Amino acid sequence: MRIEKNIVIPGKHQRPILADVFYNPNNEPKPVVIFCHGYKGFKDWGAWNLVAEAFAAANVFFIKFNFSHNGGTIDHPLDFPDLEAFGENNIEKELDDLETMIDWIFECEDYKDDVNLRYITIVGHSRGGGIVSLKASEDKRVAKVATWSGVCDFSKRFPAGEELLAWEETGVTYVANARTNQQMPHYYSYFENFEENKTRFNIQRAVKKLKVPHLIIHGANDEAVLIKEAFKMNRWNSNSELYILENANHTYQTKHPWKAPIMSDELQEVVDKTIGFVIQ
Repeated sequence: MRIEKNIVIPGKHQRPILADVFYNPNNEPKPVVIFCHGYKGFKDWGAWNLVAEAFAAANVFFIKFNFSHNGGTIDHPLDFPDLEAFGENNIEKELDDLETMIDWIFECEDYKDDVNLRYITIVGHSRGGGIVSLKASEDKRVAKVATWSGVCDFSKRFPAGEELLAWEETGVTYVANARTNQQMPHYYSYFENFEENKTRFNIQRAVKKLKVPHLIIHGANDEAVLIKEAFKMNRWNSNSELYILENANHTYQTKHPWKAPIMSDELQEVVDKTIGFVIQ
């Protein structure tokens, strides 16, 4: 297995994207998975490296990356040393970052003998699930899409009423990160960008338009993105497959940091199911 970490890829919004690739360098064209982390996430969170190794062991070319404005930097890709970048993030930037990653694997000569570009699956966790749902509906290079604990509606995650007015007036609101003890900013421009692109960012509209195989994985005990969101996506796309883990939480019984040498049973089940979906 070959692992290449922290590849620097120019982004479209003045900040670079850091990416990792995991694959078996056997000059055999493989299906490609591009994995998108979630909100307050990063490519090396928890057990994501073990996930990447499992896909590579199954002869899948696995790419994971940090969104350009996730709050990490080139020198410090873990956690959130760049809160200014985090505050400036928005859905459009994450869609552009995912497009950049698709462009990159199409154009990169280094891996041309090890990738089958007709079989690109995009996989997203949590908010990343919303991003891949949107991108799969608008990019014909995507062959399959899978969501892990994915959101089905971005609009319901914005404040309303007086809270929204206060955000507009101050220009910034803060969300506490209990793990890092940081107050993480969101600039009002995030909401403005959403309002300007409401139709494009409508996950229901995107999912209804999907023409590619669609796998929806969710934990029944998800405390962050309720399972009803998975049921909604499944209803919107009658050709989708819904796979529920009865006892799993939002991160499938993993956390950051993850010190164990193997995945949790729940995350292993998610990975096995997704690998089967990718290679079938």
